[in-house]
Amino acid sequence: MKVKTILVSQPAPGTENSPYHELSNKQKVKVDFRSFIHIEGVTSREVRSQKIDFSKFSAVIFTSRKAIDNYFRLAEEMRFKVPDSMKYFCQSEAVSFYLQKYVVYRKRKIYVGERSFEDLIKLIKKYKEESFILPSSDKLKPSIPTDLDKLGIKWKRAVLFKTVVSDLSDLENVYYDILVFFSPSGIKSLFENFPDFKQNKTRIAVFGNSTVKAASEAGLRVDISAPTEEAPSMTMALKKYIVEVNKR
Repeated sequence: MKVKTILVSQPAPGTENSPYHELSNKQKVKVDFRSFIHIEGVTSREVRSQKIDFSKFSAVIFTSRKAIDNYFRLAEEMRFKVPDSMKYFCQSEAVSFYLQKYVVYRKRKIYVGERSFEDLIKLIKKYKEESFILPSSDKLKPSIPTDLDKLGIKWKRAVLFKTVVSDLSDLENVYYDILVFFSPSGIKSLFENFPDFKQNKTRIAVFGNSTVKAASEAGLRVDISAPTEEAPSMTMALKKYIVEVNKR
């Protein structure tokens, strides 16, 4: 079956030169975007219930922009003035640059990993005397606490925001040729919104091994997956599939 419509389970890209726009224009397919999940910040009361006291930490580990937003939001709510001496360990350059929203960048001690958490671990290892806080969502890659424990450092995780299933009831009678997922949470959202969902002729595209696993466990047939050597991005995987089926 030819592909005419695609639903990507993420927010619409904020730029016109997105590869999804190029895919839509060149392959003559309609691409819609809809967040299947969203983030909700926890309350200061929930932070206290975790026995978290921001003043007890001399360094913060940031793995995402959401972690930065919620750390500074809760610090303000809890009337904690983040000291100028605070050290910031950021997983990537993009995350570190986002810190400028809250601190004077050039006046702070900021340490930046190349991209992965494994890169950041090498930097954290040099500062074992610090007391680290890791702001995170309720979903955390299991290897992160394992790697931090191996270092033998003093650290504590603080769940400051949660991944919540979005309401998709308005899509109940809407059909798409391809549904695109990027996380197990997206798969969970699909079935929480539509418990009786039947895949039938709908093609499922997934990104990442954990999403493939979640889709398979949910009884879905995975038709398109990325990353692969031929298609390192989802848009490349979609293009490859669409070119093949639409030429028939």
